[in-house]
Amino acid sequence: MPSVSAQAGARVIARGWGWRHAGRRAHAVSALDLVIEPGERVLLLGASGAGKSTLLAGLAGVLGGDEDGDSEGELLVDGREPASQRGRVGLVLQDPDSQVVLARVGDDVAFGCENLAVPRDEIWRRVHESLEAVGLDLPLGASTTELSGGQKQRLALAGALAMRPGLLLLDEPTANLDPAGVVEVRDAVARVSESTGATLVVVEHRVSVWLPVVDRVVVLAAGGGVLADGRPDDVLRAERDTLTTAGVWVPGVDLPVPSRRRVVGEPLLEATGLAVGRRGARGPAVAADIDLRVVAGRAVAVTGANGAGKSTLALTVAGLLPPVGGRFAASPALAAGAGTSPIRWRPRELLTRIGTVFQDPEHQFLSTTLRRELAVGPRALAVPGPEIDGRVDALLERLRLDHLAAANPFTLSGGEKRRLSVATILASRPSVLVLDEPTFGQDARTWRELVAFLAELLDDGRGVVAVTHDADLVSALADDVLDLSSRGAA
Repeated sequence: MPSVSAQAGARVIARGWGWRHAGRRAHAVSALDLVIEPGERVLLLGASGAGKSTLLAGLAGVLGGDEDGDSEGELLVDGREPASQRGRVGLVLQDPDSQVVLARVGDDVAFGCENLAVPRDEIWRRVHESLEAVGLDLPLGASTTELSGGQKQRLALAGALAMRPGLLLLDEPTANLDPAGVVEVRDAVARVSESTGATLVVVEHRVSVWLPVVDRVVVLAAGGGVLADGRPDDVLRAERDTLTTAGVWVPGVDLPVPSRRRVVGEPLLEATGLAVGRRGARGPAVAADIDLRVVAGRAVAVTGANGAGKSTLALTVAGLLPPVGGRFAASPALAAGAGTSPIRWRPRELLTRIGTVFQDPEHQFLSTTLRRELAVGPRALAVPGPEIDGRVDALLERLRLDHLAAANPFTLSGGEKRRLSVATILASRPSVLVLDEPTFGQDARTWRELVAFLAELLDDGRGVVAVTHDADLVSALADDVLDLSSRGAA
């Protein structure tokens, strides 16, 4: 990115600060004392649910009012309340969908600048520079609704960079990006913070990605306060065991691979020469010539660059989008009298046959508490009440969500939302699981637990299709890998 005029980075101060979402007994963050000096580049770590995203939202002034939760202590940006500093702070959220505002790519990137009354000519110069910096090579008039999850993540980052904030806050900014995109976006952020002098605070579970560009690591303690704070090498060396126990992805600590019986069962789904599109049969194909076989007891990992059609393929396999072309059919064993075309199955027929975890967990939440959310599928299947309670209790405990049973799903951390979205599908006990980025937002501990759980489901005879950029997940679970990078439609 071309250099821009330097400006002072923002100063952050937290004095005994804490926040509790409405309806939650425990504080998401509590007793936080922290000072971040102008221009510092901070990697913010901590276990899933430790309050990292809450702190970023607080610094951006978007936590809401008294009806949304209770605060304590003091949180300041340049000596003022964050809500009064929104033009000074840029935030990229975990869910890029929630930050797409306008219908066209160029307009969306320009939106923040327009609200800051930046001169028109300067706005469009920044728009072009920011899109180039994040590697989003699309026409300014391209539709934002046609973007993949990874492309939307780049779009959100471009919009934040275009505002030239004094404090740039990034919440898992590379979670849905392909490996090349991770490096590209990280380096773009480093260049922008260097050229503008902006203070940077980034939340990312995968520590090794950001170590080359940060100068400080702060680890939030799950029970409140700061667990560790200092130079990256010093913190990771001195607190290695403590951080590993807390769930931090410490570089050099090996991830255990779950044991598998690898019992192969009968075929469940099969595609030959399949073409898929985001608008189903009515629109153009985004990927074609796909051969795929889903077998009981085996896991297929779907990989590829952002925009290659991975999520679109997942929705097609899940029976939620019709194929554009080719053949896709369920086996008689899976169909069990419902017909061989999943797109024609009724919702109740899908529930026990194919369960889908969307890329955005919030897209599948329907209820006001976790307990009610997990009961939605079984109730639709007329499962007896006592059995529903047993299923719900077991899933809450296994996925480390039992202490949040009465909480609203939308108040959870990103990692907790992901685990809940997996649990909601498992409650209906489908034969096939279609998972879009299932390990997104997980700390090392919850990653191990989730992967071990999926391994058990495979051993129980489920078929699994997982869309993922997580190389560790592929190594741990995948029996087959389908790379869509070379399957784009002509």
